[in-house]
Amino acid sequence: MEAFGTSDFGRNETESRRFQQIIGNSPALQSVLEQVELVGPTDSTVLVLGETGTGKELIARAVHNVSSRCGRPFIKLNCAAIPSGLLESELFGHEKGAFTGAITQRIGRFEAAHGGTLFLDEIGDVPLNLQSKLLRVLQEGEFERLGSTYTRRGDVRIVAATNQDLAGLAAKKLFRMDLYYRLNVFPIALPPLRGRRDDIPLLVRHFVDTCCARMSKEIRGISKEAMESLMRYSWPGNIRELQNFIERAVILTAGKTLQLPPLPSLLPSWKEAATIEDAERYHILQALEECNWVVGGKYGAAARLGLARTTLTSKMQKRGISREKAQSRFAV
Repeated sequence: MEAFGTSDFGRNETESRRFQQIIGNSPALQSVLEQVELVGPTDSTVLVLGETGTGKELIARAVHNVSSRCGRPFIKLNCAAIPSGLLESELFGHEKGAFTGAITQRIGRFEAAHGGTLFLDEIGDVPLNLQSKLLRVLQEGEFERLGSTYTRRGDVRIVAATNQDLAGLAAKKLFRMDLYYRLNVFPIALPPLRGRRDDIPLLVRHFVDTCCARMSKEIRGISKEAMESLMRYSWPGNIRELQNFIERAVILTAGKTLQLPPLPSLLPSWKEAATIEDAERYHILQALEECNWVVGGKYGAAARLGLARTTLTSKMQKRGISREKAQSRFAV
């Protein structure tokens, strides 16, 4: 049996404070953190690239934490989770009466982030008609609230993230090429979990400790065979999938040795040459299988993925995902 020891993640105390919650000491992860150290103090725009579930928000926070803006606001916005008709108001704010339902004045995320960092997650989902305004605020720092003609200025550092191929979208005229260039000043590509398997034992230990503290349980170790099975699995949903799986394991464990439920077997084995589009498709399939193909609601796949129901439905249509196709493909 492998025991869970003290939490030593291979970094010194100063690094641990700056990169809290970023767990692992694999070469792939260390390379990412070195890039964070380089770009953090510069105030340049950062574009974090990676599959769903790889921890893009944690890297964005790390960029903020090593910058001179640390201690000032870190504001985040998931561009895919806001209906397109409301996204402009979320970004730039609105005046009273600007549209139906605007009963009070409201500041947007850019104003809220003044002096700090604005993290724009799922930047590839920003509608084309709003991208020109986003480009203006990135270049000039100027914007107007909805319903106002008064130009405001903001001192905001932008960190954006996506699991999409923005260059490919730009080539298809689905994303503005000039906005892509403005965002792509300093790209940081996050490795998928299958590319940093040596970090899995550390992540497992962290998630077990976290779940045990929340559930008032005591789990001291895991069998060597169980850990090897975790390291062999491809984890198409990356760290988020591992976290959810370990939480389920902790719930099911009655003794002091972690007992693993069966690993998912319906999805095909991951191939190293798979595209980001394949990664998103497999992750959506995984969430749907775990939720028994319930899309909406508190316990549906959309909530599990952190998406609006309409956004997930759109992604399913785009990737050709349906329950009938999945069942026919994996029937035995």
